[in-house]
Amino acid sequence: MENRVKSTEIKLLPLAFSDREQFIIDNQRAFNYGAMEEFGTRDQTFEEEGEIISRETIEDSLNRGIAYRIMYSGETVGGAVISLDKNKGELELLFIAPEVHSKGIGCAAWFAIEKLHPDITIWETCTPYFETRNIHFYVNCCGFKIVEFFSKYHKDPKGRHEFSADDSMDAMFLFEKLL
Repeated sequence: MENRVKSTEIKLLPLAFSDREQFIIDNQRAFNYGAMEEFGTRDQTFEEEGEIISRETIEDSLNRGIAYRIMYSGETVGGAVISLDKNKGELELLFIAPEVHSKGIGCAAWFAIEKLHPDITIWETCTPYFETRNIHFYVNCCGFKIVEFFSKYHKDPKGRHEFSADDSMDAMFLFEKLL
C-alpha cells in the first residue's frame, strides 16, 4: 500500500473570488465522478441537467460558508466549504479530484480543517444514502457517526433537503463528530 498523505502535507487556502467558477466546475466534476462510479448514468440522481450537485447548491454553500481550496504538492486537488456557529461546525461540501482519490488527501484535508478550527467541538455533515464511498470516508476515515436518516418519511427539520413524495433518491444520512 502506498504512503498516505498527512494533514501537514495539505494546505487549505481561502477561496479567492477569482477562483470561484473553477471551484464550482471542480466540485461538479468530482460529484459526477462519484455518482458515475456508483450508478453509471441514472438521471434521477441529478439535481440539474447533467449535474449531481447543482450550481445553485454550490453557490448557496459558498455564499453562506467559508470556502477553501485543498492544495497538495503545490497543486489544487479539491475544495471544502464549512459554516461555523459558536462551537458547532457544518461541513457543507468536500470534494477531491478523482485522479487523486485513495491517497488519503480527503482525510488529511478534513483533519487540517479540524486543526484550523479548534474551538469547534461538534461537526455535522450530510451525504446521500447512495454515496457509499462518502459514507465509508466520513465514518471509517474521519470518525463521524451516523446520527439521523432523512427521507420522505423523516424530513430534515432544518429544511436543508427537500423530498418529493415518490423519489427515494433524495434520502440523506446526517453525520456528527464530537471532539
